[in-house]
Amino acid sequence: MNIPNLITVLRVVLIPIFILLFYLPYHWAYMAASAVFAFAAATDWLDGYLARRLEQSTPFGAFLDPVADKLMVAVALVLLVQEHANVWLTLPAAVIIGREIVISALREWMAELGARAQVAVSNLGKWKTAAQMLALIILLANPSTATFWVFTGYILLLIAAGLTLWSMVQYLRAAWPHLRTDAKKK
Repeated sequence: MNIPNLITVLRVVLIPIFILLFYLPYHWAYMAASAVFAFAAATDWLDGYLARRLEQSTPFGAFLDPVADKLMVAVALVLLVQEHANVWLTLPAAVIIGREIVISALREWMAELGARAQVAVSNLGKWKTAAQMLALIILLANPSTATFWVFTGYILLLIAAGLTLWSMVQYLRAAWPHLRTDAKKK
C-alpha cells in the first residue's frame, strides 16, 4: 500500500461521511456534504499525480481509482435525484450512470479481447468529469429550491450528460469492429 493508493481508499471511505452529512437536519449540512465531496474529488487528481510523480502506479490503484470515482459520482447523483425529484436532474443522472455501466462493460469485454487500449480514457472524458464534478459540488451545496446556483448546477449537469453521450458514442465507434457479428473470429 502506497500513498496514492491510500488516498484512493480515503476517497471510498469519504462516501458514507458525505451521505451522513447530506442527511443531517442542519442548515449547514448541504455545504458540509459538498465540501467533503469536493475534497474527495480533489483527491482523484492528487492520487493520479502522485502515482505518476512518485512512480507508484500499481494494479490495485489502477483498479480502485475508477471504481472510487464511479461510486462517488453515482452516490451523489442518487442523493440529488431523491432530493430534487425533477426531470432536469433525473434525466442527466440516468444518462451519466447508464453510460458508466455501458462503458465499464465495454472496457471489460474489450480487455478480454486484448483491445482495451481502443477504449481508453480520452481528453473529452476530462472535460466531462470537470463539468460533472463542478455540477455535483454546486448541487450538493444547495437545497432543491430554484436559485441561480441550482440552475447553474442543472446546466452543468446537462452539459456533462451531453459530453457523456458524445464520449460513449466515440467509445462505441472505436469498439464497433469488435462488436460486429460478421467480424472475423480469430
